[in-house]
Amino acid sequence: MNKTTPACRVSLRPLLAAFVLALGMAPFARAAAPAAAPVLRSGDLVAVIGDSITEQKLYSLYIEQYLLLCQPAENLMAMQFGWSGERASGLVSRVNNDVLGFKPTVATTCYGMNDGGYSPVSDGTLAAYKKSMTEAVQKLKAGGVRVIVVGSPGVVDSKSFKRPNADAPTYNETLAALAKTAREVAEVEGVRYADVNGVMMEAMTKAKAARGEGYLLAGDGVHPSGNGHLAMAYAFLKALGVSGDIGTLGIDYASGRVIGSPGHTVLGYEKGVLSVESTRYPFCFTGKEDGNDSRGMTPYLPFNDDLNRFRLVVKNAPARALVTWGANFKEFTAAELAAGINLAAEFPENPFQAPFAAATAAFRDQQNFETAGIKNMLNPIGRWRIDVPEGAAHYDALQAMVTAKSAALRAASRAAVKPVKHQIMISPAS
Repeated sequence: MNKTTPACRVSLRPLLAAFVLALGMAPFARAAAPAAAPVLRSGDLVAVIGDSITEQKLYSLYIEQYLLLCQPAENLMAMQFGWSGERASGLVSRVNNDVLGFKPTVATTCYGMNDGGYSPVSDGTLAAYKKSMTEAVQKLKAGGVRVIVVGSPGVVDSKSFKRPNADAPTYNETLAALAKTAREVAEVEGVRYADVNGVMMEAMTKAKAARGEGYLLAGDGVHPSGNGHLAMAYAFLKALGVSGDIGTLGIDYASGRVIGSPGHTVLGYEKGVLSVESTRYPFCFTGKEDGNDSRGMTPYLPFNDDLNRFRLVVKNAPARALVTWGANFKEFTAAELAAGINLAAEFPENPFQAPFAAATAAFRDQQNFETAGIKNMLNPIGRWRIDVPEGAAHYDALQAMVTAKSAALRAASRAAVKPVKHQIMISPAS
């Protein structure tokens, strides 16, 4: 993990700016400029809450990967609180028992898919959803959650969705109306809003236009594959105000002077080879470019441009140069390198993939326990406390065990994030 304190990070800015001016590297000015006040703070615990789509543990996993590996703030943690088949009213009934005991400081919600009843929209549906979402937000506020993001429901797949009471266009109209209601709740309650519906619809439309209607975001029409979940994660991360700046590495090819931004320590530079140790990762996608996993969605979603900028700037490079990163290389012009390239976008296969996957294994273990621990162990306690109050001491002990186990797994997730040493080579193209 990146152990640099906020104070140390700020103190680096004048040095970075001075070195930028010395090198004449104007593209670094953005990295050195003061950032707007962040939404996320060091030590935040982000609760990702929703129905069976959340319980799939995909967009919640992507959010945790981003928070812990890309590190928009220090020492972040995440948990998922998905519950299959749930409507917003279900969260109202269980939020105090299942969620607030973990003391999250940030929460995202994603409801509406089940609230719509898989039927054409009605005033009654919208009113019930608005009432429950308002109550859920108010309970989260009362429980001490500092930042709340109300996410709209997503979309159903335009080809694979099949239900007796509504076809895909009809139910997507219902979901769009629920999304409008979710936005209204967020505005009235003074909390943040994630346009999951709009982001997913735009991405699905672009993807199917390019690859055909048979390119599915959800095999069963409702529960997305990795491609749809990446769109969901994108919407929530944007709503959480992350800057998208993973880091910047700068080289003056002629003089040999180099620079790294916070989170990326330059270990050396010799004969065009830059050696770096990074504690902040670029986001790494899984699968194939033409698949229905996260990498398959990157052409139709500005994830790399908006959230995953790991920049390499090279001044005075050869007219045409090869950039080699890990086992892959690519040719760029001197002008392209002087302006800066996004390593994360240009090299989807890179030295961070293996450590990214290794850390993700710990995240999966954590989130798998959260489903079992919350649904099977913690949630029933609320009922037992009412029906058999004389067992309170036993319930307290069980609740403490679940909470401690969860905390241990979150600690293991953070410990799984290791510094990565890597090299970038710039050489004249033959």
